[in-house]
Amino acid sequence: MRIIIPLLALALFLSSCATPQPKLRVVMGLGEAEWQVMREEIFPSFEKANKIKIEAIQMEASDLPQVLEAQVKAGNVKIDLFARDNQQLSYFVYKDLVEDLSLQEKDIPPTVIPALIEAGKFKQKLFFLPYRPNVQITYYNQEKFNQYGLKPPRNWDELLRVAKLFKEKEKTGKVLFMAHGGEPTALQLYEWIVSAGGDPLSLNDEGCVNTFAFLQSLWPYLSPDSIQAEFDTSNEYLARDSAYLMQNWPHGARVIVEDYKKQGIATYHGFSGPVREAHVVGGEVLGIPRGAPNKELALRLVKYLQSKEVQEKLVSKLGWPSIRSDAYGTVPQWLQPHFESVDQALTYGVFRKNVPYWNDYVKYINEAFAEIVTRGAPVKKTLDFYHDQLEADKQRM
Repeated sequence: MRIIIPLLALALFLSSCATPQPKLRVVMGLGEAEWQVMREEIFPSFEKANKIKIEAIQMEASDLPQVLEAQVKAGNVKIDLFARDNQQLSYFVYKDLVEDLSLQEKDIPPTVIPALIEAGKFKQKLFFLPYRPNVQITYYNQEKFNQYGLKPPRNWDELLRVAKLFKEKEKTGKVLFMAHGGEPTALQLYEWIVSAGGDPLSLNDEGCVNTFAFLQSLWPYLSPDSIQAEFDTSNEYLARDSAYLMQNWPHGARVIVEDYKKQGIATYHGFSGPVREAHVVGGEVLGIPRGAPNKELALRLVKYLQSKEVQEKLVSKLGWPSIRSDAYGTVPQWLQPHFESVDQALTYGVFRKNVPYWNDYVKYINEAFAEIVTRGAPVKKTLDFYHDQLEADKQRM
Protein backbone atom coordinates (compact mmCIF):
# COMPACT_ATOMS: atom_id res chain seq x y z
CA MET A 1 0.00 0.00 0.00
CA ARG A 2 1.50 3.32 -1.04
CA ILE A 3 1.18 6.34 1.23
CA ILE A 4 0.68 9.55 -0.75
CA ILE A 5 1.77 12.69 1.02
CA PRO A 6 0.29 15.88 -0.39
CA LEU A 7 2.96 18.23 -1.75
CA LEU A 8 1.98 21.06 0.64
CA ALA A 9 2.23 18.81 3.67
CA LEU A 10 5.62 17.53 2.49
CA ALA A 11 6.90 21.07 2.05
CA LEU A 12 5.78 22.02 5.54
CA PHE A 13 7.42 18.90 6.97
CA LEU A 14 10.72 19.58 5.24
CA SER A 15 10.73 23.24 6.25
CA SER A 16 10.18 22.25 9.87
CA CYS A 17 13.21 19.98 9.69
CA ALA A 18 15.45 22.67 8.14
CA THR A 19 18.06 24.41 10.27
CA PRO A 20 16.52 27.62 11.61
CA GLN A 21 18.11 30.84 10.36
CA PRO A 22 20.69 32.08 12.92
CA LYS A 23 19.66 35.14 14.90
CA LEU A 24 21.78 38.05 16.04
CA ARG A 25 20.09 39.77 18.99
CA VAL A 26 20.77 43.52 19.05
CA VAL A 27 19.54 45.83 21.81
CA MET A 28 19.07 49.54 21.09
CA GLY A 29 16.91 52.32 22.42
CA LEU A 30 15.53 54.12 19.38
CA GLY A 31 12.46 56.06 18.33
CA GLU A 32 10.09 54.49 15.83
CA ALA A 33 11.37 56.58 12.91
CA GLU A 34 14.93 55.53 13.76
CA TRP A 35 13.94 51.86 13.98
CA GLN A 36 12.26 52.14 10.59
CA VAL A 37 15.50 53.29 8.98
CA MET A 38 17.42 50.51 10.72
CA ARG A 39 14.98 47.80 9.63
CA GLU A 40 14.48 49.04 6.07
CA GLU A 41 17.76 50.74 5.13
CA ILE A 42 20.54 49.35 7.34
CA PHE A 43 19.97 45.79 8.53
CA PRO A 44 18.77 44.03 5.33
CA SER A 45 22.11 44.18 3.47
CA PHE A 46 23.96 42.74 6.44
CA GLU A 47 21.37 40.02 6.95
CA LYS A 48 21.56 38.98 3.31
CA ALA A 49 25.36 38.98 3.17
CA ASN A 50 25.69 36.94 6.36
CA LYS A 51 22.60 34.74 5.96
CA ILE A 52 21.28 35.65 9.38
CA LYS A 53 18.32 37.46 10.89
CA ILE A 54 18.81 40.45 13.19
CA GLU A 55 16.40 40.38 16.10
CA ALA A 56 16.17 44.05 17.01
CA ILE A 57 15.17 44.57 20.64
CA GLN A 58 13.92 47.85 22.08
CA MET A 59 14.95 48.17 25.72
CA GLU A 60 14.89 51.09 28.13
CA ALA A 61 18.32 52.27 29.24
CA SER A 62 17.39 51.76 32.90
CA ASP A 63 16.55 48.08 32.31
CA LEU A 64 19.63 46.94 30.40
CA PRO A 65 22.15 46.75 33.29
CA GLN A 66 19.96 44.47 35.39
CA VAL A 67 18.95 42.29 32.44
CA LEU A 68 22.51 41.83 31.30
CA GLU A 69 23.85 41.21 34.79
CA ALA A 70 21.27 38.47 35.37
CA GLN A 71 22.12 36.80 32.05
CA VAL A 72 25.89 36.88 32.64
CA LYS A 73 25.56 35.51 36.18
CA ALA A 74 23.31 32.70 34.94
CA GLY A 75 25.68 31.87 32.09
CA ASN A 76 22.80 32.29 29.69
CA VAL A 77 23.55 35.42 27.69
CA LYS A 78 20.96 36.10 25.01
CA ILE A 79 22.16 39.52 23.86
CA ASP A 80 24.89 39.67 21.20
CA LEU A 81 25.36 43.41 20.86
CA PHE A 82 23.98 46.50 22.56
CA ALA A 83 24.12 50.26 22.06
CA ARG A 84 24.63 52.42 25.12
CA ASP A 85 24.98 56.10 25.93
CA ASN A 86 28.68 56.82 26.16
CA GLN A 87 28.28 58.20 29.67
CA GLN A 88 26.49 55.15 31.10
CA LEU A 89 29.28 52.64 30.69
CA SER A 90 31.11 52.29 33.98
CA TYR A 91 28.61 49.85 35.53
CA PHE A 92 29.17 47.33 32.73
CA VAL A 93 32.95 47.45 33.13
CA TYR A 94 33.07 47.36 36.93
CA LYS A 95 30.61 44.47 37.02
CA ASP A 96 32.61 42.58 34.35
CA LEU A 97 29.62 42.34 32.01
CA VAL A 98 31.33 43.20 28.72
CA GLU A 99 34.05 41.77 26.53
CA ASP A 100 37.47 43.41 26.31
CA LEU A 101 37.66 44.63 22.71
CA SER A 102 41.19 46.06 22.80
CA LEU A 103 42.32 43.78 19.97
CA GLN A 104 39.64 45.28 17.74
CA GLU A 105 40.99 48.84 18.02
CA LYS A 106 43.24 48.26 15.01
CA ASP A 107 40.15 47.50 12.90
CA ILE A 108 38.47 50.84 13.57
CA PRO A 109 38.42 52.91 10.33
CA PRO A 110 41.16 55.59 10.27
CA THR A 111 38.61 58.35 9.54
CA VAL A 112 36.81 57.77 12.86
CA ILE A 113 37.30 60.78 15.17
CA PRO A 114 40.03 59.66 17.65
CA ALA A 115 38.35 61.19 20.72
CA LEU A 116 35.34 58.95 20.16
CA ILE A 117 37.55 55.88 20.52
CA GLU A 118 38.96 57.11 23.84
CA ALA A 119 35.44 57.39 25.26
CA GLY A 120 35.17 53.58 25.19
CA LYS A 121 38.33 52.96 27.21
CA PHE A 122 38.71 52.14 30.89
CA LYS A 123 42.20 51.75 32.39
CA GLN A 124 43.72 51.67 28.90
CA LYS A 125 41.47 48.81 27.77
CA LEU A 126 38.87 49.24 25.03
CA PHE A 127 35.46 47.88 26.01
CA PHE A 128 33.16 49.88 23.70
CA LEU A 129 33.37 50.74 20.02
CA PRO A 130 32.23 54.05 18.46
CA TYR A 131 29.00 54.07 16.53
CA ARG A 132 27.00 57.28 16.94
CA PRO A 133 28.34 60.59 18.32
CA ASN A 134 26.29 63.58 19.35
CA VAL A 135 26.93 67.11 20.52
CA GLN A 136 24.61 70.01 21.22
CA ILE A 137 24.76 73.05 18.97
CA THR A 138 23.10 76.43 19.34
CA TYR A 139 20.04 77.31 17.26
CA TYR A 140 18.86 80.88 16.73
CA ASN A 141 16.17 82.71 14.80
CA GLN A 142 18.30 84.62 12.31
CA GLU A 143 15.42 86.83 11.18
CA LYS A 144 14.74 88.05 14.73
CA PHE A 145 18.42 88.58 15.45
CA ASN A 146 18.71 90.65 12.25
CA GLN A 147 15.58 92.61 13.15
CA TYR A 148 17.18 93.84 16.37
CA GLY A 149 20.70 94.18 14.98
CA LEU A 150 22.04 91.33 17.09
CA LYS A 151 24.73 88.74 16.52
CA PRO A 152 24.67 85.27 18.09
CA PRO A 153 26.28 85.48 21.55
CA ARG A 154 29.86 84.23 21.85
CA ASN A 155 30.11 84.33 25.66
CA TRP A 156 27.96 84.61 28.77
CA ASP A 157 28.08 88.42 28.89
CA GLU A 158 26.73 88.63 25.35
CA LEU A 159 24.13 85.97 26.13
CA LEU A 160 22.82 88.03 29.04
CA ARG A 161 22.67 91.17 26.89
CA VAL A 162 20.76 89.32 24.15
CA ALA A 163 18.32 87.86 26.69
CA LYS A 164 17.69 91.28 28.23
CA LEU A 165 17.11 92.95 24.86
CA PHE A 166 14.63 90.32 23.72
CA LYS A 167 12.76 90.63 27.01
CA GLU A 168 12.63 94.42 26.59
CA LYS A 169 11.53 94.36 22.95
CA GLU A 170 9.18 91.37 23.02
CA LYS A 171 7.87 91.82 26.59
CA THR A 172 8.74 88.18 27.31
CA GLY A 173 11.93 86.15 27.41
CA LYS A 174 13.07 84.50 24.19
CA VAL A 175 16.22 82.64 25.27
CA LEU A 176 15.57 79.03 26.27
CA PHE A 177 17.27 76.94 28.95
CA MET A 178 16.23 73.32 29.45
CA ALA A 179 14.92 73.68 32.99
CA HIS A 180 12.31 70.93 33.10
CA GLY A 181 14.66 68.68 35.03
CA GLY A 182 16.22 65.26 34.60
CA GLU A 183 18.98 64.50 32.12
CA PRO A 184 18.43 67.56 29.84
CA THR A 185 18.92 70.03 32.69
CA ALA A 186 21.84 68.09 34.19
CA LEU A 187 23.57 67.87 30.82
CA GLN A 188 23.26 71.58 30.09
CA LEU A 189 24.50 72.44 33.59
CA TYR A 190 27.46 70.06 33.19
CA GLU A 191 28.49 71.83 29.99
CA TRP A 192 28.14 75.30 31.47
CA ILE A 193 30.07 74.38 34.62
CA VAL A 194 32.99 73.07 32.56
CA SER A 195 32.85 76.33 30.59
CA ALA A 196 33.26 78.15 33.89
CA GLY A 197 36.33 76.10 34.74
CA GLY A 198 34.61 73.87 37.28
CA ASP A 199 34.23 70.18 38.00
CA PRO A 200 30.49 69.53 37.73
CA LEU A 201 30.67 66.43 39.92
CA SER A 202 31.98 68.45 42.85
CA LEU A 203 28.71 70.41 42.84
CA ASN A 204 30.24 73.26 44.85
CA ASP A 205 33.62 74.34 43.47
CA GLU A 206 34.23 77.84 42.12
CA GLY A 207 33.07 76.95 38.62
CA CYS A 208 29.81 75.49 39.97
CA VAL A 209 29.19 78.55 42.13
CA ASN A 210 29.86 80.97 39.26
CA THR A 211 27.57 79.02 36.92
CA PHE A 212 24.63 78.98 39.31
CA ALA A 213 25.15 82.65 40.19
CA PHE A 214 25.08 83.55 36.49
CA LEU A 215 21.96 81.48 35.87
CA GLN A 216 20.29 83.17 38.81
CA SER A 217 20.91 86.56 37.14
CA LEU A 218 19.85 85.23 33.72
CA TRP A 219 16.66 83.52 34.86
CA PRO A 220 14.34 86.61 34.83
CA TYR A 221 15.13 87.16 31.15
CA LEU A 222 14.68 83.59 29.92
CA SER A 223 11.67 82.27 28.02
CA PRO A 224 8.88 81.22 30.41
CA ASP A 225 8.79 77.97 28.40
CA SER A 226 12.19 77.10 29.88
CA ILE A 227 10.48 75.44 32.83
CA GLN A 228 8.94 72.90 30.41
CA ALA A 229 11.87 72.67 28.01
CA GLU A 230 13.38 69.26 27.27
CA PHE A 231 15.16 67.85 24.22
CA ASP A 232 11.95 67.39 22.20
CA THR A 233 9.81 70.29 23.41
CA SER A 234 12.63 72.80 22.86
CA ASN A 235 12.51 72.19 19.12
CA GLU A 236 8.81 73.01 19.07
CA TYR A 237 9.28 76.20 21.11
CA LEU A 238 11.88 77.49 18.66
CA ALA A 239 9.79 76.44 15.65
CA ARG A 240 6.73 78.26 17.02
CA ASP A 241 8.67 81.47 17.82
CA SER A 242 8.18 81.23 21.58
CA ALA A 243 11.99 81.18 21.76
CA TYR A 244 14.66 82.67 19.54
CA LEU A 245 17.76 80.90 20.88
CA MET A 246 18.41 77.48 22.42
CA GLN A 247 20.94 74.67 22.70
CA ASN A 248 19.94 71.22 21.47
CA TRP A 249 21.05 68.11 19.59
CA PRO A 250 21.61 68.26 15.80
CA HIS A 251 18.47 66.21 15.09
CA GLY A 252 16.53 69.37 15.87
CA ALA A 253 17.54 70.79 12.50
CA ARG A 254 15.38 68.25 10.67
CA VAL A 255 12.46 68.87 13.01
CA ILE A 256 12.61 72.66 12.88
CA VAL A 257 13.74 73.34 9.33
CA GLU A 258 12.35 70.34 7.47
CA ASP A 259 9.18 69.45 9.40
CA TYR A 260 8.17 72.96 10.54
CA LYS A 261 9.52 74.70 7.40
CA LYS A 262 11.39 77.30 9.47
CA GLN A 263 14.00 78.36 6.93
CA GLY A 264 15.09 81.32 9.05
CA ILE A 265 16.64 79.15 11.76
CA ALA A 266 20.44 79.09 11.75
CA THR A 267 22.97 77.29 13.93
CA TYR A 268 26.52 77.74 15.20
CA HIS A 269 28.81 75.90 17.59
CA GLY A 270 27.81 77.95 20.62
CA PHE A 271 29.19 80.31 23.24
CA SER A 272 31.92 80.14 25.85
CA GLY A 273 31.80 80.57 29.59
CA PRO A 274 34.21 82.75 31.55
CA VAL A 275 37.05 80.21 31.19
CA ARG A 276 36.51 78.28 27.95
CA GLU A 277 34.02 76.94 25.43
CA ALA A 278 32.93 73.36 26.12
CA HIS A 279 30.30 71.08 24.63
CA VAL A 280 29.50 67.67 26.05
CA VAL A 281 29.98 64.89 23.51
CA GLY A 282 27.11 62.47 23.81
CA GLY A 283 25.87 59.67 21.65
CA GLU A 284 26.15 55.92 21.79
CA VAL A 285 28.80 53.22 21.61
CA LEU A 286 28.50 49.50 21.01
CA GLY A 287 29.31 46.80 23.54
CA ILE A 288 29.38 43.00 23.43
CA PRO A 289 28.23 41.14 26.57
CA ARG A 290 30.67 38.74 28.18
CA GLY A 291 29.72 35.31 26.92
CA ALA A 292 27.67 36.58 23.97
CA PRO A 293 26.72 33.57 21.80
CA ASN A 294 27.65 35.26 18.51
CA LYS A 295 30.64 37.46 19.31
CA GLU A 296 32.37 37.22 15.94
CA LEU A 297 29.16 37.98 14.06
CA ALA A 298 28.49 40.90 16.39
CA LEU A 299 31.96 42.29 15.64
CA ARG A 300 31.17 41.96 11.96
CA LEU A 301 28.00 43.99 12.46
CA VAL A 302 29.97 46.66 14.34
CA LYS A 303 32.39 46.95 11.42
CA TYR A 304 29.43 47.24 9.05
CA LEU A 305 27.79 49.97 11.17
CA GLN A 306 31.08 51.89 11.17
CA SER A 307 31.41 51.69 7.38
CA LYS A 308 31.22 54.83 5.27
CA GLU A 309 28.15 53.51 3.44
CA VAL A 310 26.13 53.00 6.62
CA GLN A 311 27.35 56.17 8.31
CA GLU A 312 26.31 58.20 5.25
CA LYS A 313 22.83 56.68 5.46
CA LEU A 314 22.54 57.49 9.17
CA VAL A 315 23.55 61.07 8.42
CA SER A 316 21.24 61.59 5.43
CA LYS A 317 18.23 59.58 6.66
CA LEU A 318 18.27 60.45 10.37
CA GLY A 319 20.36 63.59 10.64
CA TRP A 320 22.79 61.88 13.02
CA PRO A 321 26.34 63.20 13.21
CA SER A 322 28.90 60.67 12.03
CA ILE A 323 31.81 59.02 13.79
CA ARG A 324 33.66 59.42 10.47
CA SER A 325 35.07 62.62 9.03
CA ASP A 326 34.38 61.36 5.48
CA ALA A 327 30.66 60.52 5.78
CA TYR A 328 29.04 63.85 4.92
CA GLY A 329 29.14 63.62 1.14
CA THR A 330 25.45 62.76 0.82
CA VAL A 331 24.12 65.45 3.20
CA PRO A 332 21.45 67.64 1.55
CA GLN A 333 22.66 71.16 0.83
CA TRP A 334 20.28 72.79 3.30
CA LEU A 335 21.60 70.57 6.10
CA GLN A 336 25.30 71.13 5.43
CA PRO A 337 25.65 74.38 7.47
CA HIS A 338 24.16 72.63 10.49
CA PHE A 339 26.67 69.79 10.26
CA GLU A 340 29.43 72.39 9.98
CA SER A 341 28.16 73.67 13.34
CA VAL A 342 28.37 70.11 14.68
CA ASP A 343 31.96 69.68 13.49
CA GLN A 344 32.95 72.99 15.08
CA ALA A 345 31.20 72.10 18.35
CA LEU A 346 33.06 68.78 18.46
CA THR A 347 36.36 70.69 18.45
CA TYR A 348 35.31 72.02 21.87
CA GLY A 349 34.05 68.59 22.92
CA VAL A 350 34.34 67.22 26.44
CA PHE A 351 33.23 63.84 27.75
CA ARG A 352 31.33 63.49 30.97
CA LYS A 353 33.14 61.41 33.54
CA ASN A 354 31.89 57.84 33.67
CA VAL A 355 30.98 57.39 37.32
CA PRO A 356 28.65 54.86 39.00
CA TYR A 357 26.85 57.63 40.89
CA TRP A 358 25.73 59.57 37.79
CA ASN A 359 22.01 59.16 38.57
CA ASP A 360 22.58 60.58 42.06
CA TYR A 361 24.41 63.52 40.52
CA VAL A 362 21.50 64.17 38.13
CA LYS A 363 19.09 64.14 41.04
CA TYR A 364 21.04 66.54 43.23
CA ILE A 365 22.06 69.03 40.58
CA ASN A 366 18.42 69.29 39.47
CA GLU A 367 17.30 69.91 43.04
CA ALA A 368 20.01 72.54 43.42
CA PHE A 369 18.89 74.21 40.18
CA ALA A 370 15.27 74.34 41.30
CA GLU A 371 16.19 75.88 44.66
CA ILE A 372 18.83 78.33 43.49
CA VAL A 373 17.76 79.42 40.02
CA THR A 374 13.97 79.20 40.10
CA ARG A 375 13.44 79.97 43.81
CA GLY A 376 16.40 82.23 44.57
CA ALA A 377 18.11 80.24 47.34
CA PRO A 378 21.67 81.22 48.39
CA VAL A 379 24.13 79.79 45.87
CA LYS A 380 27.12 78.59 47.91
CA LYS A 381 25.18 77.38 50.94
CA THR A 382 22.77 75.36 48.78
CA LEU A 383 25.54 73.84 46.66
CA ASP A 384 27.48 72.88 49.79
CA PHE A 385 24.43 71.03 51.06
CA TYR A 386 24.03 69.00 47.87
CA HIS A 387 27.78 68.36 47.69
CA ASP A 388 27.54 66.73 51.12
CA GLN A 389 24.51 64.71 50.03
CA LEU A 390 26.34 63.37 46.99
CA GLU A 391 29.46 62.54 48.99
CA ALA A 392 27.35 60.61 51.50
CA ASP A 393 25.74 58.61 48.70
CA LYS A 394 29.16 57.81 47.21
CA GLN A 395 30.36 56.49 50.56
CA ARG A 396 27.42 54.11 50.74
CA MET A 397 28.20 52.55 47.34
